Amino acid sequence: MSRIATTGEATHEPVASGWITLLIAAACGLIAANIYYAQPLVGLISAELGMTPGAAGLIVTMTQIGYGAGLLFLVPLGDLIENRKLILWVMGLAVIALAGAMLARSSLQFLVSALLIGLGSVAVQILVPFAAHLAPEARRGRVVGNVMSGLMVGIMLARPVSSLITYFSSWHVVFLVSILAMLVLGVVLARALPKRQPPPGPTYGRLLLSMATMMRTMPILRRRALYQACMFGAFSVFWTCTPLLLASPAFGMTQSGIALFALAGAAGAVAAPIAGRVADRGWVRPASAFAMTLGAVSFLLTHLAEPGSGLSLGLLVFAAIALDFGVSANVVLGQRLLYNLGAEYRSRLNGVYMATFFAGGALGSALGGWVYAHGGWTATSWLGFALPVLALLYFSTEKRASVSPGIRT
Repeated sequence: MSRIATTGEATHEPVASGWITLLIAAACGLIAANIYYAQPLVGLISAELGMTPGAAGLIVTMTQIGYGAGLLFLVPLGDLIENRKLILWVMGLAVIALAGAMLARSSLQFLVSALLIGLGSVAVQILVPFAAHLAPEARRGRVVGNVMSGLMVGIMLARPVSSLITYFSSWHVVFLVSILAMLVLGVVLARALPKRQPPPGPTYGRLLLSMATMMRTMPILRRRALYQACMFGAFSVFWTCTPLLLASPAFGMTQSGIALFALAGAAGAVAAPIAGRVADRGWVRPASAFAMTLGAVSFLLTHLAEPGSGLSLGLLVFAAIALDFGVSANVVLGQRLLYNLGAEYRSRLNGVYMATFFAGGALGSALGGWVYAHGGWTATSWLGFALPVLALLYFSTEKRASVSPGIRT
């Protein structure tokens, strides 16, 4: 396994070997999956721990709150603390939290553990800019795209994997398997990742304050974050409500069938490495327009057949792949632009970017569930359609001057 000593891009030429890129991509997928394991198990967990149906939703909410807090308060430390050490510390927090969830005997213990699982899972958002640091500028989009494909696969596979493990054993085993995966991964990363000490920078307090300044003074950060907030909101609408649609009398699918549907949707993650290569060629602007348009069209596809028919199910699968393709591509295109703004604040840029569109995803989940309950899939799909269209309308006002110099768009 190769090591790379990098103390800053100014003094050492960054190198990202195929092995290191593959390792970081796999690590991102395994860590990101921790956020989503509990989602299809909410009913089982809440029943065993004596939670009311109204409180069961807190299982997912606490994880989201923890992840959002980590994006704002832990990820920026990548611009201050030696990166490999920081990644391992945050992963250690995730292991402790996963153990707490596995051993939980009360709802309070599980909810606190869920909060800390979200907090510890932000290690993935320290790894992504770390990979960008190791990549030469000409290949940065490709490397980030490959890493993000691992992350997206982890997100998409987490739900069916946890459902299948629980089907054959119990939900406690899901967290045990994840603990073992994190421990093995931690050992491998400790041995294989290079050290990267950021150059001297501001204090932690000033580091956090600078994030608000970046959002206010960097138009491209603000725009790309809001574009992706709309796209991720549509993603959340789709994946919050399609399980309800598939389990409804129209389709009557079982949990295992819904898990297979989610597996099919994971094929959209192939967009991330493609988007990275496209960005390296300087085609960010047309590729962004295509990704957002694809996100909107994916919801229209679901109206082309009678609900419950075989054709309708096939179109839903195709829509899932198309939407995931658009969302994966758009996030990588945004990162390719942002990571070119400056190595000294990549972690903060990533924290602001991810926190903004993660908030869009949380809002999409909340709105999607409410709209589905009151208007069914028809109303829900139009909500999902509207979000990428909103991004496209905002994108149409973008001027080339607002984009980072040195990158053709």
